[in-house]
Amino acid sequence: MKKNLGVLMRLQIRAVAFLFCACLLLGSVRFSSAQQDANESHRKMTSKIVPNYPPLAHDMKIAGTVRVEAVVAPNGTVKSVSVLGGHPVLAQSALDAVRRCKWEPNAHETKELVILNFHPE
Repeated sequence: MKKNLGVLMRLQIRAVAFLFCACLLLGSVRFSSAQQDANESHRKMTSKIVPNYPPLAHDMKIAGTVRVEAVVAPNGTVKSVSVLGGHPVLAQSALDAVRRCKWEPNAHETKELVILNFHPE
């Protein structure tokens, strides 16, 4: 009986510790996403470039979405781009397209999220 009680107490302590860690982790995720939203903007895109569908992706019948973050200068041109997610075969084509896009002018440099969908035809 004492053995079962000891095992039960250890399980309860582990469960409480797990819940505590989970709450800390969720709190930090919310804080970091709030900081990220403050740095990002939603400027209007004035010229959108359609990405080329890579021949390798067509041969392999790869479809999917690529998320790209673009740092846009005050004059509306793209300063830098980075892939946030998506299939690696589609990523370079997405980066090339976003680099050629233009946004409306703004007083400050902004980060813009661009989501590109690739579907074989």
